[in-house]
Amino acid sequence: MSGGEVLVRVRMATICGSDLHTIAGHRSTPVPTVLGHEVVGTVVETGGEVRSHAGEVLAPGDRVTWTIGTACGTCARCRGGVPQKCVAVRKYGHEAVTDRWALNGGFATHCHLLAGTGIVRVPEAMPDEVATPANCATATVVCAARRARLAAGDVVVVLGCGMLGLTAVAYARDRGAVAVVACDLDEARREAAREFGADAVCAPAELAEVLDDVSAGGGADVVFEVSGNASAVRSAFGLVGIDGRIALVGSVSPSPEVHFEPSGFVRNLSTLVGSHNYGVGDLAEAVAFLDRVAGRRPFAGLVPVSYPLADYERAIADARGHAAPRVAITTGP
Repeated sequence: MSGGEVLVRVRMATICGSDLHTIAGHRSTPVPTVLGHEVVGTVVETGGEVRSHAGEVLAPGDRVTWTIGTACGTCARCRGGVPQKCVAVRKYGHEAVTDRWALNGGFATHCHLLAGTGIVRVPEAMPDEVATPANCATATVVCAARRARLAAGDVVVVLGCGMLGLTAVAYARDRGAVAVVACDLDEARREAAREFGADAVCAPAELAEVLDDVSAGGGADVVFEVSGNASAVRSAFGLVGIDGRIALVGSVSPSPEVHFEPSGFVRNLSTLVGSHNYGVGDLAEAVAFLDRVAGRRPFAGLVPVSYPLADYERAIADARGHAAPRVAITTGP
């Protein structure tokens, strides 16, 4: 192992929507590749002294999660606070296999972590089912919340109640939101949002009325758009109140153009931010958040089924069937 690198044995990897998009040919990824970026594993070997984000020296046997991509720490983007867009970023589960970097994804027995990867130790009591999605879904929500300046006392709307949406509901509640409204076409997803802390749930046609009631006519302080649906994106502009913030998170693939009338957006002092991936500080907060809410929110239930690595084709077929927000692939404890 070269300096700063870590070899981990994969314990569990969950199948993210972007993995399915790649498999279906809807997302360009260089091949050959090893998919899988939502991963938790156990340290096997380190290249010299390697420390976690918290400064702990990593040792064989430590259970860890890591950032979806590397960051050099010195380029203008890293120095500017967006390390996820490092000019030299290399992303796990998204890159071509090379002689130097063959174990570069989570759907394998082992993963080779490069220098510049942010690593976070996983609390001993946290189940793999809770920890594994942290380095994609959970950390992405944390980063979006920070970019949208989510604060205690905010009225929050979450558009879309899949893995990201349910996480956003729970995180907004954890951060002290005064009210959280969750919106989705699917009734089962709406009811799941209640379990994760939503005060009110509704279908899109009911949203304006429900929000008006919850906010006493003031609108939302923060809107998380995590579905990627163009109609949902368009609706977000009419939901925010004075100084409201919209975080677009779900639109990671090309979609129909969205048009809006800008004068109201200007007069309302509204803010629109895009949020994609995250930094290691967001991942550390994601793990801490999951640890905080472990006894109050059913995150383990979002990964209800797992398959051994040898049965990865069945796991992918199950994930495609939308049986649950996440299906897991495991290689054992």
